[in-house]
Amino acid sequence: MAKKSKKLDVLAHELVPFHSILSKKETKQLLKDYAIRLVDLPRIYQDDPAAIALGAREGDVIKIVRKSDTIVDTVDTYRFVVLRR
Repeated sequence: MAKKSKKLDVLAHELVPFHSILSKKETKQLLKDYAIRLVDLPRIYQDDPAAIALGAREGDVIKIVRKSDTIVDTVDTYRFVVLRR
């Protein structure tokens, strides 16, 4: 009897922060606001479970909203999607 593989939505887990893919317009504005280039952003591999769940492709920018226990409620971080070589 063949086993059925269970699909787990990693983004729905309570310990995984909110992830979203920025539009090209949002990416352009982000780079302008921080005066940086795409390659200056921290990287995330395209085969990362969160990137797969989002359907992220090489060249996309992912916004991650993390809860913070300090003065602010949340902290936005960004990752540039790259292929694993």
